[in-house]
Parts: sequence; structure tokens; C-alpha cells
Amino acid sequence: MSNPHDTVFDSLQPHAERLRQLPIARLIADDAARPKDFALRVGPLYASFARQHYDRPTLDALFEIAEAADLMQAVRRLFDGHLVNVTEGRAALHTALRSDLSDIDHVRDASAQARAARARMATMVEELLASGVTDVVSVGIGGSDLGPRLVADALADAVGGPRVRVHFVSNVDGNAVRRTLARLDPANTAAILISKTFGTQETLLNGTVVRDWLQNDSRVYAVSANVQRAADFGIDEHRILPMWDWVGGRYSLWSAVGFPIALAIGMEGFERLLSGAADMDAHVLATPLRDNVAVWHALTAIWNRNAMHAASQAVLPYDERLRLLPNYLQQLVMESLGKSARLDGAVLAGHTVPVWWGGAGTDTQHSFFQALHQGTQIVPADFIGVIRADHAHDSNHAALLANLLAQTEAFANGQASDDPHRAYAGNRPSTLLLLDVLTPESLGALIALYEHSVYLQSVLWGINAFDQFGVELGKQVANKLLPALQGDIDADDPVTRALLSEIRRRS
Repeated sequence: MSNPHDTVFDSLQPHAERLRQLPIARLIADDAARPKDFALRVGPLYASFARQHYDRPTLDALFEIAEAADLMQAVRRLFDGHLVNVTEGRAALHTALRSDLSDIDHVRDASAQARAARARMATMVEELLASGVTDVVSVGIGGSDLGPRLVADALADAVGGPRVRVHFVSNVDGNAVRRTLARLDPANTAAILISKTFGTQETLLNGTVVRDWLQNDSRVYAVSANVQRAADFGIDEHRILPMWDWVGGRYSLWSAVGFPIALAIGMEGFERLLSGAADMDAHVLATPLRDNVAVWHALTAIWNRNAMHAASQAVLPYDERLRLLPNYLQQLVMESLGKSARLDGAVLAGHTVPVWWGGAGTDTQHSFFQALHQGTQIVPADFIGVIRADHAHDSNHAALLANLLAQTEAFANGQASDDPHRAYAGNRPSTLLLLDVLTPESLGALIALYEHSVYLQSVLWGINAFDQFGVELGKQVANKLLPALQGDIDADDPVTRALLSEIRRRS
């Protein structure tokens, strides 16, 4: 098969040139069926692409690219445990953690291992609740932190209140762990250290501080693929839950990495989260391209990046409980798609992932929305809203939804004015994702949608979504510089030598 990345550039550019003369408002006005036809519902999630800057002929071209890339077969390969992580020679079986949609033996075995780990985790949750522990410190970083932190924060009130208060420590900055522990009592606190290798510097340093503060090893737990290292750290093997090399960190919240989630919202809530993701899995695996929400989302991303040349992408949740979603998606999307080499090692000719960033509305309307509306760069946006509130403040929720709808409308339509300072060009594309209500099921579906979109984008670009070698270089250099900071050696780099000299003088 020819490289689909080349096909993207060949077939989409004429559409991009044509549409630059046709604003989004005009596309909507000229196509009465567009609001309905450019939207999809999957269970509790409704996705509207009607305000993206493409039309029906462009969508035809995009779906032709999807067919040429055989996206549905690529999805099947993911679910069936093929070596989609080719640079590391591994499968990527995060879907096996939550759904059982393959007949392949090693995938079914992975699902069985995940179920066994959840059973052990459920026992640990009950033991901790029965012990009188009121607070848990979860120590991890990256994929061992961002997913559990997002879900625990988002759903703590959606299932009747937190079972245990979970506090997350990730940054190696000692201020992070100091501030967390300062408001806790070691007598009723436990700790979980989450690290696949159990060699992550930040996690081990923070974990040592927390363990020493607790002065009670019996309330220190671990989630790791390296049981021996965790045991050497002083954690009893009965308090160590497994991870596997066939699940990448940023795809792992569905595994025992979700132990903090289960403590925060209960095992039933955690199982419901998995159920919602499994429903999205079933949709993505079985639904034809034209009706497949993950395919639409992925093709929209490709269009905005490679045809319209958008250098960044905003994600704007209009629900305070989803305030951490932009942080989570930064890692999921940019660590997965921040690649410049194709699977065969050749250098890509075009661009891959834009910079993902964002924040919660309506706060962000009073910060960076000025640039989104009137700045010189067009930034596509994903808006996320929740239709039904689960609080009694109806007027607040109505105002929130009004602002959400107003911003998507204003982004697309703009507003003319004889005064250039008060003119809004509009033509800012956006996707609106609406959840009926924020529940474990709907959040699971939303996160799974983004996972599948990321994978499909990687297929279209011909890159690997499951390695992250770019994370390693800075760590390697930092390890070399630790002795230099302690004065044992000097640095090779002349700028670093000067900086070290300044630090030593002021220390």
C-alpha cells in the first residue's frame, strides 16, 4: 500500500484552496441538512462536526483516504493483538483491559489477566476501606498519574461522593510532596506507587519521602510490571498489582493503574468506567467508516493539520469536573503522535500532531479566547459539554450551556464591523462533543473515543502511536548532570557549565 501520508497531501490541497474562499457560515447556510448529517450519536455521546471547515466533497475525499489506508482493518489489527507497536515489537492491548472483542488466544489471555488483576484490586480496595484509611497518596508521573488524576477528579461527586480522598503527587519538585503531606495525617493515610519499571526517578524519590513519612510499610502499595524492584523497595508482594508491557502508560488507566480511581469512586464505579469504554470499542470496531465517530474525529484532525495547516488544537471542556481533560489529552495525543519518522524509518515529508492545549470554560473565555477570536492564527477546537447537570443550580448550568453554544457559534460565524478592532472574522472550526450526563460510562466512552482517534491518525500518517523515545533523552542527560550538581564532575556542554557555576555560587 502506498504511504497514506502522501495521499493526504495529493488529494486534499485542491479542496483546501477551494474552501478558503468559502467561510464556514456559508457552508452551513447553503446546506440545510448539514447540522444533522454532520453529527453522530454513540450511546451517551453526541458529536457535531457541522462547524468544521469542510463540505461534502471534502468529506468524500477524506473517506477515500480512510478506505485507501484500510482503517477498519487497522482497527481489527489493534483489537486482535498484532504488533502495532513495531519499534518495540509489541502489541497494544489496552482495549483488552475493558472489552472482550477478539477471538485471538493471546488477547483473550490478556483480558483474563486484566480481570484477575481487577479482582485482586477489589480486595485491596475493601481492605483499605475497612482499615479506616481516609486518604491515599498516589505517586506516579505521566501515564501513571494523568489518567487516574483526571477520572478521580471528574467522577468523585458523580457516584455519591468519594470513598477515599485521593491525593496525587507527580512532580519531582519537593514542594509538591511537601504541600500534599502537610495537610494529611499519617495515622489514616496510605500510599500507592505506580511505575511500570519501578525505576522512574520522580516516582522513587517522591515514594521514598511518602514511605518515610508514613512510617508504616503495611500501608504502602505498588502497581508495577517489575515486582522484584517494588519488593526491593520494601513493598510486600501481596500489595503489588501487575502492569504489562503490552499496555503503554498513557493507555493504562483501565488497568490496575486505576487503583486510585477505584478508591475514589468505588469498584462499581470503576467497572462502569470500563463498560463505557467497552461500548465505544464495540462501536469503533463494528461501525462502517461513514458512521464511525472515531473515524470522523481522526479525519477531521488530519484535515485541520495537513490541509488547513493548523499548528495547534484547543480542547475546551465546559464542565469544571473535566478541567484536567486538556492535561490528559496533551500526553495522550502529543506523546502518541509527536513523531517525525514513519514506521519504516523514513522521515515524514509533512507535519504530524499540532500542539494540544486548553482549559475549562467559562474561565478560559476571560483569558486566551481573545486570541482565538481575533488573533492571526486559526486554532481548531474541541468543545466538550454536559447536557444535564447533577447539581441544583439550574441558572448556573443554563448560563454554562449558553456560553458553550455561543462560543461555537461565534467561532464559526464571527461578526462584521466597520471598526476593525470590533470585527470578528469567524471561520474558526470546532467540533462539539456533548455528554448526556457525566457518569463513569460517558467519561469512559469519551476517553476511549480519543484513544481510537489517536490510533487512526497514526495509521493515516504511517507512524507508531505507542512508543515515546522522545521522552528519554532529557532523562538521560539529567542523570549525567546529577553528579555535576553535586560538584563531583563538570558538564561537557559549555552553556551548562556556566549555568552550573552560577547555581553553585548561589547555593
